[in-house]
Amino acid sequence: MKLVQHLINQRAQVITGDELMKYAKGLSISLKQEEAEKIASQLRRKKVDLFNDGERIQLLKEIARITNEQTARKLNRLFSMFQP
Repeated sequence: MKLVQHLINQRAQVITGDELMKYAKGLSISLKQEEAEKIASQLRRKKVDLFNDGERIQLLKEIARITNEQTARKLNRLFSMFQP
């Protein structure tokens, strides 16, 4: 399971705004291109362990500042899909 977590975290660290838009659209998460680029930039800049509750919550707070709280909650649903 650690290998899968590592691969997911590694993928999050190289995601592009366009890819994030694709995932968001697939889950009916409303996201503007500019927001997706900023979120992807945050993910690339910070090494965040999406499986660590504290790190994920801090990231979601930053995402809420970039977008809004509702979008951050929806992205948390996306991240939670990968939880063991």
